[in-house]
Amino acid sequence: MVSQRRHPTPSAGASTPARDHDSDVSDNPASKRPAPAQRAGIETLRRVRDGNGLLPAAAMRRLDEDLDWYRALPAEDRSSVGLVAQAGITAFVTWFSDPSSPPHGVGEIFAAAPPELTRSISLQHTLQLVRVLVDVVEGHSDQLAAPGAERDLREAVLRYSREVAFSAAEVYARAAESRGAWDARLEALVVDALVRGDVDDSLRSRVAALGWVGRGQTLVMVGTTTSPLDDVRTADLRRATRRAAEDALVGIQGDRLVVFLGGEGDLAAAAVSLLPKFGPGPVVIGPTVQHVVDSARSARAAFSGLIAAPAWEQAPRPVQADDLLPERVLIGDATARRMLVAQAYVPLAASTGSLLETLSAYLGAGRSLEAAARTLYVHPNTVRYRLRRVADVTGWDPLDPRESYVLQTALALGRLGSDG
Repeated sequence: MVSQRRHPTPSAGASTPARDHDSDVSDNPASKRPAPAQRAGIETLRRVRDGNGLLPAAAMRRLDEDLDWYRALPAEDRSSVGLVAQAGITAFVTWFSDPSSPPHGVGEIFAAAPPELTRSISLQHTLQLVRVLVDVVEGHSDQLAAPGAERDLREAVLRYSREVAFSAAEVYARAAESRGAWDARLEALVVDALVRGDVDDSLRSRVAALGWVGRGQTLVMVGTTTSPLDDVRTADLRRATRRAAEDALVGIQGDRLVVFLGGEGDLAAAAVSLLPKFGPGPVVIGPTVQHVVDSARSARAAFSGLIAAPAWEQAPRPVQADDLLPERVLIGDATARRMLVAQAYVPLAASTGSLLETLSAYLGAGRSLEAAARTLYVHPNTVRYRLRRVADVTGWDPLDPRESYVLQTALALGRLGSDG
């Protein structure tokens, strides 16, 4: 009799061990195989890394073929542009290894080139460089990407090129800010030297470095500021001055604002257009000179006029410094004293027809034609005729209250000079 083998039956309290499905999956070699999309990405990354030497060479060929400004660069600058292209492609390959992370190393792409490169090529040229690099990578996408992954590679290139463009704009913005700060300091030194009359060959080169062309005449206008000018208001002021005249320099000396205007246009009209940029109070325009290096005379007259202007309450705004000669004499301006004597007293003293005597009698008689005529024993029309001659000789009309005051000051100064 054959005995049957009996399998032990589990007791009620024992549980049948379940098969570990996860362990079965992990033991299955097919389950460790990456998905097709993942395999394509890995293959594309490998091809991109292998093509890291191909892309820079192709990019340099395209630059030389497509960009005229690149071919015109000196050899040293072309080499720097090549460094930028190589750094950009290398940074893209590094980022493409982990596209989920933010682009890394974009800011360092342009660090491979010297800062002077931003003066050789413009931001527009740099963006053209980025466009060429994008075209090169896209043109090799069929060769670099695994089958079916061409679109992913193109999208990655476009995303990264956007970051490179922003990085380029940031580099140029920093360079422009640095140059702007340096130009502002240089402009302050130049204005200070011009006001002092400290002119030498180095000053001429500095003025040219600030963009001063030097065609036409130059004048200086001075006034006050409403409050300390910040960087934004200062930049706006400089833009306004450069729109008003062909050449312009701006100096801020505490609460005083000094503006040099030059060119072949109407400088007086340009000065009037800048009045809103000045604070309250007088604004004085110095006499025109032939060249900016001779502008110390205009600046001294304008500063002297700014100090003396409160003495003439009805002075226009702006006012010419030469219209403030009597007030400038009162504050001890020797130049204004010499100008009044030379332009009014000396011509009258040298003229015929008793012009100086008639003017003196007219002013001494309280500016009365009849009283002056009685003093001189002539007809009032004779006095009027002689006074018109005085206006022709001096340029100041004795019948105008303001200009008669100028002539009276000139007569007093001339007599003091003659007595001395």
